Amino acid sequence: MYAVKITVMRKAEYPDLSAKYENPIEQPCSHAEGETFVSRQGERPEGLCESAWESMKAFVKELALGGGNFFGGWMKNEHSAMISCNDGFRPVSFLLERAETEREDGNC
Repeated sequence: MYAVKITVMRKAEYPDLSAKYENPIEQPCSHAEGETFVSRQGERPEGLCESAWESMKAFVKELALGGGNFFGGWMKNEHSAMISCNDGFRPVSFLLERAETEREDGNC
């Protein structure tokens, strides 16, 4: 399996939607733009938001297995994906990239 790098690319916030529809929460997303994580063996990296992981885990696992080319050429780099977490009030966009080095199991 390949390692997969996960980078926080952008955070957005929609205070008008939050004010109208959301109950106050104590701890919004704490990830920072530029923050990186590495998934090994297709597993959630420590410290990565569990809700964000649920949005991206199928893509991470496919990249870890050497796959890609999602939706027939959606990304310029076929071994990557841009995935957002499922928080409609404060979405965070993550870039997923398969490591271009040797596979973790030692095979090429």
